[in-house]
Amino acid sequence: MSRKHPAVPPDSTDHQRIAESAAAVDGGLLSMRDFHRWFDERRQAIRMDVQRIPFADLKRWGFQPVTGNLVHDSGRFFSVEGVRARYDGQDPVSWSQPIINQPEVGFLGILVKEIDGVLHCLMQAKAEPGNAEGLQLSPTVQATRSNYTGVHEGSAVRYLEYFTDPGKGRALIDVLQSEHGAWFYRKRNRNLVVEAIGDVPEHEDYCWLTLGQIRRLLGITDLVNMDTRTVLACLPLAQAAGRGDGTSGSGPKNGAVAALTASLSQEAPAAHKLPELLRWYNGIRANREVSVEPVPLTAVDHWVREAHEIRHTSGRYFTIVAVSVEAGNREVTGWTQPLLSPRGIGVVAFLAKRINGVLHVLVHAHPEPGYVDVIELGPTVHCVPDNHAHVSPERRPKFLDEVLAARPEQILYDVVQSEEGGRFYRALSRYMVVEADGDPVVPDDYRWMTVGQLITLLQHSNYCNIQTRSLIACLQSVW
Repeated sequence: MSRKHPAVPPDSTDHQRIAESAAAVDGGLLSMRDFHRWFDERRQAIRMDVQRIPFADLKRWGFQPVTGNLVHDSGRFFSVEGVRARYDGQDPVSWSQPIINQPEVGFLGILVKEIDGVLHCLMQAKAEPGNAEGLQLSPTVQATRSNYTGVHEGSAVRYLEYFTDPGKGRALIDVLQSEHGAWFYRKRNRNLVVEAIGDVPEHEDYCWLTLGQIRRLLGITDLVNMDTRTVLACLPLAQAAGRGDGTSGSGPKNGAVAALTASLSQEAPAAHKLPELLRWYNGIRANREVSVEPVPLTAVDHWVREAHEIRHTSGRYFTIVAVSVEAGNREVTGWTQPLLSPRGIGVVAFLAKRINGVLHVLVHAHPEPGYVDVIELGPTVHCVPDNHAHVSPERRPKFLDEVLAARPEQILYDVVQSEEGGRFYRALSRYMVVEADGDPVVPDDYRWMTVGQLITLLQHSNYCNIQTRSLIACLQSVW
């Protein structure tokens, strides 16, 4: 039986309930075996046919005659425009590029309720046109304003009312977070976890899972989608009992699990206190000379438009392509749209180190042209190695070679995950957490932080980028 809770802010009781759900793997409404059976059934039932097409075959999309921007004739959804950026400093750099401009703030929401005394999350089996493997485990709701206001002229977004009507749900988290700053221009979404008030109707494309079960699924390649990962990372996660107590097993990885558990505590000894970290971070934001300005797509340098793609003349970075989509179970069953298609598989990695028995991860105050504040806290490594294959070793991204050369005993997490499939075409990244070999020299724009410190910052907007949030979620599968 689901208990109703009054509409008050999250407190220590909520934190404990979240921790209990995170510890529950075998005692959920569905067993893991039942989940995989259900997901395989949905994979057979939910079909999406995606075909690459020339730009000329796009319907209701076209290039503006003066700017060359790729826009929808409604003026909504998103557009592909240009941006010019310059970063000054020891190694000044400037460039221009295409970027997706989607100024709408959308919903990424997970609905929860207690089932047999344990919080469960209502998760959706959903396919997106850019997904490499089709179906993924998605939040209850992921919708842009154009979607939920009916600009697409399709059916209503299921369960949206729980996130828009305060009488139907109580928010456990509600925070604006950024999207990919290299590919989106100032795009943000509301990341919400809402506890349902009253009964929730069932639907065959949705199932109830505990946080512990979702954690377990984060260890599987390309199953849990990016939007689920970013929402879960924002939860105020308390220490979970069971697998996370560090008392079972042996060897270096078990020691790392115990250090990770300690890293969640706000009382754990940290290399830097949070006020010190904020002073460092705000100092970098204030002192970096960074300029970003939108420009017409025709004004970006070294990019060419061809019949089937917009590409960089070097063949690196990414392309803009067009697709035709047929999907039987979506709000709209058929459409065409542009997508951004990266060149190569990315590497998104934390370098980790135990300091006084507490796991710390190395974060980078990382600039990207699409962030509202230009700089956010990113992982130690965040790049596509193929884009740097032509440069000398000293100019390769910092710590990339250390991460790629890690021995098996150093690797705490190593799973290929996808980026957002609604705007990106088969965008895959190798997500890794690697314990440092020795004591690496840390440049001034990097700092060691505990996981608990990062989760504290995730209760606020514009601190941690989406790759950091994904890694925070992925780390939870290590328990």
